Amino acid sequence: MSKVSNRMPLIDALKAVAALLVLLNHFSSYGPLAAAARETLPGLFGWFFEYGRMAVQVFLVIAGFLAARGLSSQGQALAVSPLPLIWKRYLRLAVPYLAAIGLAIIAAAVADQWLDDEVVPARATFTQWLAHAFLLHSLLGFDALSAGVWYIAIDFQLFALMAVLLWAGRRNIVAPALVLLTALASLFWFNRDASWDNWAIYFFGSYGLGAAAWWASNRRQMSAWLGVIATITIAALIIDFRLRIGLALAVALLLGFGRRTGLLEQWPNAKPLAFLGQISYSLFLVHFPVLLLANGLYARFGLESHASAMLGLVLAWTASLIAATLFYRWVESPAASQRITTAISGLAAGLLQLAQRAGRLARRAVLGRA
Repeated sequence: MSKVSNRMPLIDALKAVAALLVLLNHFSSYGPLAAAARETLPGLFGWFFEYGRMAVQVFLVIAGFLAARGLSSQGQALAVSPLPLIWKRYLRLAVPYLAAIGLAIIAAAVADQWLDDEVVPARATFTQWLAHAFLLHSLLGFDALSAGVWYIAIDFQLFALMAVLLWAGRRNIVAPALVLLTALASLFWFNRDASWDNWAIYFFGSYGLGAAAWWASNRRQMSAWLGVIATITIAALIIDFRLRIGLALAVALLLGFGRRTGLLEQWPNAKPLAFLGQISYSLFLVHFPVLLLANGLYARFGLESHASAMLGLVLAWTASLIAATLFYRWVESPAASQRITTAISGLAAGLLQLAQRAGRLARRAVLGRA
C-alpha cells in the first residue's frame, strides 16, 4: 500500500486533460469563433462540442476520491460537526470563484460593445450576483454569469452532502454505507432524470464512485471490492446506458488501482501535466472571460475568414493558460487565498465593530432625548 502523499501525479494528469477538454468544449460552443472553427474542422470541433463536457465526470470522481481521503480515510464516521468543514470548503471554492465572476462581468461589459451574440451574458444585477455568491444561481433560476459555474455549486453541494452523511452515520460501518447507498440511489434513479441536474444527488453516483475507489483501495481484497463496484455500476448501465457513468467508472477504477500499486504518486512524471493539474481550477474559472474578449475582438475587427478564427482560438487558448497561471499565483494558491480570506475577515470584523458603535451611539441619543 502506498502512503498518502500530498503530490499525486496521476490526479494532476487527469485534471490537466479534463480541464483542457472542458476548455475546448467551450471554445467549440460559444460565439462566432466557435462557429467558424466547427465549419473549418467539423469532425474535430464537433467532437469537442459533443463530448468535451463529459470531462466534468473526471473532476467529479477525483473530488469524491479526495473527499473520502480527507474526511474518512479509513472509512470512519465523521466525529466532529461538518459545518466548519463545509464552511472551509466554501471559502476554498468561493474566493477564486467570485474573483473570476468579477472578471467575467467586466469581460462581458467590454465584449457587449463589440459583439451582438447570445454568448455575451446580460448585464449582471445585484440579486443575480448575490445568488452566484451563495452558489444558488442554478437552483433559483438565474442566468449564469460565466460558463461552467454550475459545476462549482454542484461541487460544494456534493462535499456538503458527503460530510453530512459521514457525520450522520456516527459509526465506522454505517457512515460509509450511507454514502454508498446514496451513490446507488443516484446511479439507479436520480441520474436518469435530468430534472435533478441542479442538485448534488444527480451527480452523487460519480462522486460516490470516487469515494468507493478510495475505500476499496484500502482493503485487503482490493480487486474483489473494485470488482463489486464495477459490477454494480455496469448493472446501472444495463438498465440505462450513460456514457458519462461509464467514464466515471473507468476513472474510479484507475484511481483505485493507481493508489494500491503506487502509480497514483509516481506516474506520469511530467512537469507540464503537473503544472496544468495544479492550475486546472484557475483555468476552469478564467478561460470564459478570455473567450468573451477574443470573440469580441474578432467581431470588432470584422474578421470573417476561417484562418483568422483558428488563429483567434489559438491565441485565446494561449491567453487562457497565461491568465490561469497569474490567477493561480495571485488568487487561488493557498498563500494568496489565505491573504484574501484574512483581509475579508478583517474588513467584516471592522464593519461589525462600526455597526456596534453606531448602535450604541444611537441608543445613547435616544435615551438622552428621553
